[in-house]
Amino acid sequence: MDFTKLPSILTPDLGLLFWMLIAFLVVFFVLAKYGFPAIINMVDERKRYIDESLQKAHEASERLENIKQEGEAILQEAREKQAQMLKEAAETRDAIVEKAQEKAREESARLLNDAKVEIEQQKQAAIADIREQVATLSVEIAEKVLKQNLKDDKSQMDLIDRMLDDVSSNK
Repeated sequence: MDFTKLPSILTPDLGLLFWMLIAFLVVFFVLAKYGFPAIINMVDERKRYIDESLQKAHEASERLENIKQEGEAILQEAREKQAQMLKEAAETRDAIVEKAQEKAREESARLLNDAKVEIEQQKQAAIADIREQVATLSVEIAEKVLKQNLKDDKSQMDLIDRMLDDVSSNK
C-alpha cells in the first residue's frame, strides 16, 4: 500500500506529531499534578464512604442479630412465665376444688349428724308419746277391770289384803 496517495489528514507531518506530543505531555502533566490527585481523592473518599457504610451495615446486622437473640430470650422467658403461671393457676384451682370438696364433705357430715340427732330426738319423743299412751291405756284398762272386779265391798277387801301381803312379802 502506498502511503503517499493518502490524504494529509491521515498521514501527519513530523512537526505536527512533535507539537501534538508536547501538547499531550503538558495536558498529561497538568492532569497528573492537579486532576489525578483530585480524582484519586474523590475515589478514596468514595471508598472510605463505602467502607464506612459497609462497616455500619455490618454493625447494624450484628445489632439486629443481638436484638433477635434478645427477643427470642424474652419470648422464651415469657413462655416459661406463662407456663409457670398456668401451673400455679392449676394448682390453685386444684386446691380450691379440694377445699370445696372437703367443705362439702364436712357440711354433709354435719347435716347427716344433725339429721341423726333430729331422728333420735323424734324417736325419743315418739317413744315417750307411746309410753304415755300405753300408760293412759293401761290406767284406763285397769280402771275398767277394777270397776268390774270391785263392784262389791267383799271383793274390794280381798284385793286390799292381797296387795298388803305382796308388799309385806317383797320387803
